Amino acid sequence: MIYIYIAILAIYTLLMILSRREECRGPFRRIASYLLRRQYDLSQRADGKHRWKKDICRRQLGNKLKALQPDKAVQIQIREYYLSQYSVILAVIFAGAAVCLVVWVSAHSNLLLVDGSYLWRNPYGGGDVPVELAAQIEGGEEEVFRYIVEERKYTQAEAEALYQEAVQLIPEAIRGQNESLEDVRYDLELMTQIDGYPFEISWESNSYALVNSDGTVENADLQAEEIVMLTAHIGYEDLSWDHQFYVQVNPAVYTYRELLRRRIEELLHMQGQRTASTEAMILPDSIESAPIVWREIVKDGSGYLLCLALFTAGVLYWGRGRELERQLDMRRRELMLDYPEIVNKLALYMGAGMTIRNAFVKMGEDYKKRQKERRRYVYEEILITCYELQSGRSEREAYDHFGRRCQVQSYMKLSTLLSQNLRKGSNDLLYMLRQEAASAFTERKALAKKLGEEAGTKLLLPMMMMLCIVMVIIMIPAYFSFMM
Repeated sequence: MIYIYIAILAIYTLLMILSRREECRGPFRRIASYLLRRQYDLSQRADGKHRWKKDICRRQLGNKLKALQPDKAVQIQIREYYLSQYSVILAVIFAGAAVCLVVWVSAHSNLLLVDGSYLWRNPYGGGDVPVELAAQIEGGEEEVFRYIVEERKYTQAEAEALYQEAVQLIPEAIRGQNESLEDVRYDLELMTQIDGYPFEISWESNSYALVNSDGTVENADLQAEEIVMLTAHIGYEDLSWDHQFYVQVNPAVYTYRELLRRRIEELLHMQGQRTASTEAMILPDSIESAPIVWREIVKDGSGYLLCLALFTAGVLYWGRGRELERQLDMRRRELMLDYPEIVNKLALYMGAGMTIRNAFVKMGEDYKKRQKERRRYVYEEILITCYELQSGRSEREAYDHFGRRCQVQSYMKLSTLLSQNLRKGSNDLLYMLRQEAASAFTERKALAKKLGEEAGTKLLLPMMMMLCIVMVIIMIPAYFSFMM
């Protein structure tokens, strides 16, 4: 995995070098700018079919962005949109790869297994170190072992008092997977040391055919339960104690794989006892003339972090795309809510003697005076229409552009009505506008009712949660009072 992380960071380094001349702030925005420019160059060299598809996608995105911010150039908005998207994704992937590399280095920097044969011990006072090992015999399956590499020997300290405490802990410690020492069906864990106590323990059994000194229980051929006495020889330097434990061994059946695993565990513990005073423990190299290949299991979660980073980048990209659609939906809803107001103002101004052009100019000037209060999409479009009229564009074209930019059926209908009036001439425009205002007001009431129903539906979930909480508050005291 480290090669993947290094490759990702190397690619970022190369991209930073290649994008150093881009006129953007921040390394990721410069890389995004460089990638966009390279993508544009490649798209120009692509065949007509692929270029046509990309042009359609860019045109659709441009229409959406232009609808949200009509006062900015489309190409600038498209570039800024992709720069924002790419820079966020690049930053997430870079951070994920960097964290993964740190995790990998941290996981592999303190390995205990050296040259496949040695486990380094901590010096005195350094504590025991747990290690996961995988053993594989040629032609066999790999077995996983959890082993504790003990620290070097302690000096003597209050041995007598500690012995009394340790004896009380041994019965629970040696039972292993068994429920108790009165019902032994699995191997016992006859430890050679007790955590926190400076004792060396050796074991002796009065029936090695049933229980070995390392705790191996040979009950495959056992027909009935038997009592075995285990003697623990507890020693520390010149002091020694003997303590007897009685266990009842019950019949059990083991597979060949389980027996092989127990044999390897036996060899592992024997080697630990033999090399207890050395700096490194030599692992068993063979079993029954078959070589053992040891491998330390490293808990390296960096790969999961990289997947999480990639997933996060994808979710962010998808979420930002969804945010654009949500903003467009809010714009469409706002335009529909403002439509009755626009038609009423047009009818009012025309009834006062204004022309359509002057009515648009009047609405645009009134909006600019209160523009800082709140930005409204329909008045932004009216301002653009006024600028088009001032630049010399004909009224009919300006009104057609107004309807197309709004992208709402009601405004398209209004622009068509105004254009037809200019093209054909009509004395009934004021009457038609008043009719349209009445119809728009009716649609506005229906839309308000629909929005109210949607809000009520959204409140169902919190209401149900509150109902459950209230039921719990009522039922729990009633239940306890009934039980008492």
